[in-house]
Amino acid sequence: MKRTYRLRNRRDFASVFKYGKSTANRYFVLYVLNKREEGSVRIGISVSKKVAKRAVDRNRVKRLVKEVVRQWIGQLPDGVDLIIIARKAAVGLNYRQTEQQLVHVFKKARLDVRDSDAPKR
Repeated sequence: MKRTYRLRNRRDFASVFKYGKSTANRYFVLYVLNKREEGSVRIGISVSKKVAKRAVDRNRVKRLVKEVVRQWIGQLPDGVDLIIIARKAAVGLNYRQTEQQLVHVFKKARLDVRDSDAPKR
């Protein structure tokens, strides 16, 4: 994921947690903060040790989420900060399931994402 699409510092994460709206399903929690100024989508990903003890498992979940976001970044609205937090159930998912669950959370958060806009593979 390009650097311009990432939330990087503590202040940005804190503002999304404080002022953003949260939406969740069984696998992921999504925090969304609509910014007033136009800009690109910025995304932060969190997988805690409570989710998976082994770093290998946490990193795999992060890689899958990053790849799904990379594929769908064009369908997400501009000027939005997102934080995606993985839950324990997300550890066993494959790519297709991860994609389905993230798109479900995006729709639930009322982000303008449509299945017809799905990236072509």
